[in-house]
Amino acid sequence: MILQGKRCIIHGAAGAIGSAVARTFAREGAQLFLAGRTLEKLDALAQELRAEGGSAHAARVDALDEESVWHHARAVAEQAGGIDVMFNAVGIPHVQGVPFADLSYEDFQLPVRAYTRTIFLTAQAAARFMAPQQSGVIVTLSTPGARLSGAGFLGNGTSSAAVEAMSRILAGELGRDGIRVICIRSDAIPEAVPASHATAAFEGMARKMGISVEAFLQARADGATLLGRLPTLAQLSAFAAFAVSDGGGAMTGAIANLTCGSLPD
Repeated sequence: MILQGKRCIIHGAAGAIGSAVARTFAREGAQLFLAGRTLEKLDALAQELRAEGGSAHAARVDALDEESVWHHARAVAEQAGGIDVMFNAVGIPHVQGVPFADLSYEDFQLPVRAYTRTIFLTAQAAARFMAPQQSGVIVTLSTPGARLSGAGFLGNGTSSAAVEAMSRILAGELGRDGIRVICIRSDAIPEAVPASHATAAFEGMARKMGISVEAFLQARADGATLLGRLPTLAQLSAFAAFAVSDGGGAMTGAIANLTCGSLPD
């Protein structure tokens, strides 16, 4: 088990990506601290993981609220004796598919402001406890919009680019404290869409094209990826487990490309 004993906070753990990562981390021996705003879902996930022999604790945390994030990080560090991993899987509902001429500034800036805020707050809180132990890993999530140009995703693309820039620069800020920072850039994950904030976003893009969300995702898989398919939750969570393990210890400041080739490097 490559994460045996690792003390891991997962923000947004009740979501599709967060819960998949939690299950994989638990199987690899991690001690999990599941955080999010929907305590009932977190409790259910924690009970599931414990029933399978894992270690999991759930807490209601608003990842956009500094006091809430800091209080939780401090409580985890006191209970577990430190923090080894912070994975931010928080999803922010936002609009896509609206032409620039019709896009309000409020709709544009919402994902930019919210994603940069949650990453700043959760990374800073975790880093304060990682630095004294001279080790730790911070993981963020991005999308291909960070490097694409087109219509209908200005807020998504700008926020994704900001997340990637923050991740690279944080790696420089925190590297001498033994803290690694990795951003996972994943394309759309079809199995995650029905249970995530991405549903509304993809509905906007699909509506613009006059097709269903399912058809939109299939068209993207067929026409925009080198592999002719989109990534899966299992693939993302398996990579994340390796990246935060000691085996991934040489990786930091990296934007990991899990796009199935929709955005080749």
